[in-house]
Amino acid sequence: MTDVTIIGGGIVGLSTALALLGEENISVRVLEKESGLAQHQSTHNSGVLHAGLQYIPGSSKARLAREGIRQMTSFCAEHNIEHEICGKLVVANDRAELPLLEEIFNRGVANGLQGLRRISGAEAKEIEPHVNAKSAILVPEEGIADYGRVCATLEILLIEAGADIVTGAEVRLLERRSSLWRITTNSGVFESRMIVNCAGLHSDRIVTMAGGDPGCRIVPFRGEYHRLKPEREHLVRHLIYPLPEPGFPFLGVHFTRRIGGGIDAGPNAVLAFAREGYDLATINLMDLRSALTFSGLWCFVAKHPHMVARELGQSFDRRRFLTALQRLVPEISDQDLVPSGSGVRAQAMNARGQLINDFVWSQSPGAIHVINAPSPAATASLVIGKEIAIQVRNQLVS
Repeated sequence: MTDVTIIGGGIVGLSTALALLGEENISVRVLEKESGLAQHQSTHNSGVLHAGLQYIPGSSKARLAREGIRQMTSFCAEHNIEHEICGKLVVANDRAELPLLEEIFNRGVANGLQGLRRISGAEAKEIEPHVNAKSAILVPEEGIADYGRVCATLEILLIEAGADIVTGAEVRLLERRSSLWRITTNSGVFESRMIVNCAGLHSDRIVTMAGGDPGCRIVPFRGEYHRLKPEREHLVRHLIYPLPEPGFPFLGVHFTRRIGGGIDAGPNAVLAFAREGYDLATINLMDLRSALTFSGLWCFVAKHPHMVARELGQSFDRRRFLTALQRLVPEISDQDLVPSGSGVRAQAMNARGQLINDFVWSQSPGAIHVINAPSPAATASLVIGKEIAIQVRNQLVS
């Protein structure tokens, strides 16, 4: 019997386990359905360290990103994990976008970002000579990190601290018996005083399995990337982002430097045909049925047809993807791009078709459920883990 079982071995689950093992006399087990840890969102992302620029002031994302980037950069430095604070430009391409640029800048100021500057198009070109900008925001605190190495380091630290990590253990059944959970997996049955649901793309299903109501559904959005050919990498020096579309958690196709070299361009955001569907050929009928029979998805499509059409167009027609990139760097051509994989975002959506923009986790007796933790969850993972650990401790001692 274990005090706490964490369901899901991604970066948030591993960070939570590490925070719990800092508490005295708490035993921890991590159950991961894949053959290795951190196989999905934790390592299929842009690798960006987010400082909290565009998040609504007072939101959990804003608060946790601010502390999260400090703790993540410190963790990387302490454990010799490659990272770089290279800075980011958020670009307004024309005069019509200037009011939104001002709004985003004011959010950044309210969120406490340091060194934030509103700059002219000419100043933007001094930083990024090939960028197309009427005006821009310089975010000097943002950067990139090797989240794969972060997760591998967390695994080592957990093993050294005595955590029981079980891979290839997909949770099939959760039963609450008196004050214990009986957890049935394809690799055996486990008992635990508490469960912490960090199942990412399957978080809503774990809530339901535990007898709760998630109040939303995870709708998987695939994001596709291209990479600049090495001889064209000089076109991008830092991180270059468009203005985020109001009301959406997606940031639009952008340019991201990668740890170890390379410039990625993307991602877009289209419905995936499986919760772990990284390409068009991967189809899971249960996942697809879950999405297509969900009224919230169709409400979303009805409310935002232009956004849906744009993202689909960028997926099926690379010329449209290229056009979006050329708004940022006009010199980019189709010959400069090669496909570079994809990721799947676990995005919570309610029955009214609203995308849930903030982090969401809930508590019930003996359980904590991390229901919605998309970007910037990787940046904020260490802080999220510590906050969850406090909630777990409070339940265990009550």
